[in-house]
Amino acid sequence: MARPRGSYAKGIAKREEILDTALEIVARVGYSRATVRELAQAVGLSQTGLLHYFGSKEQLFVEILRRRDLVDLRAATGASGRADGSGAGGGNGEDGGSGPEDAGFPPDLVGALAALQRHNAEVSGLVQLFSRLSAEAVEPDHPAHAYFRDRYRDVRAGGAEAIRASQAAGELPAGIDADRLAVLVFALIDGLQMQWQYDPEIDMAEQLSYFWRLLGR
Repeated sequence: MARPRGSYAKGIAKREEILDTALEIVARVGYSRATVRELAQAVGLSQTGLLHYFGSKEQLFVEILRRRDLVDLRAATGASGRADGSGAGGGNGEDGGSGPEDAGFPPDLVGALAALQRHNAEVSGLVQLFSRLSAEAVEPDHPAHAYFRDRYRDVRAGGAEAIRASQAAGELPAGIDADRLAVLVFALIDGLQMQWQYDPEIDMAEQLSYFWRLLGR
């Protein structure tokens, strides 16, 4: 497929720059303190110019979360390719897809999720963004509602598939319902992240590892 040219290619490149910069800023200062003005200044745009690429502040933050998903997935699977997902199996956020489901889960689900929790402990601003926006987006007309609805659906499906693979390999008890366990695993992760924001002494990765040990992993 031919690469985009001219102003269109420049627009794509600028959008990627905005998302990469925004990801770093939000990770550092958090959702509540990351303003559109600060993000715009960081990439040499006006606030109006920045929002031109996303339509609204809310959609901008949804796309930041999509980028976070893609970066985390690439780290877990070793996927390569452009940051917008081409060559890495991820979506670019234009079609309403949430991204992580496209490349699937890594074979070692237990290790990958523990590593992700250790990483999350280093990017408190992104954890705050996810927790705050996911709570706000329960309203069906919220701009982030579809993102979270699809994301939860996809991680449950991908997680259940990885759990079944672990069962087939003898790493998890065969009698456990993989689909129901996937719901519990991701509910536990979200709950741990919420508690950790109140008490950073909680070791999210260790608590998750303890959960797997209870299951005989």
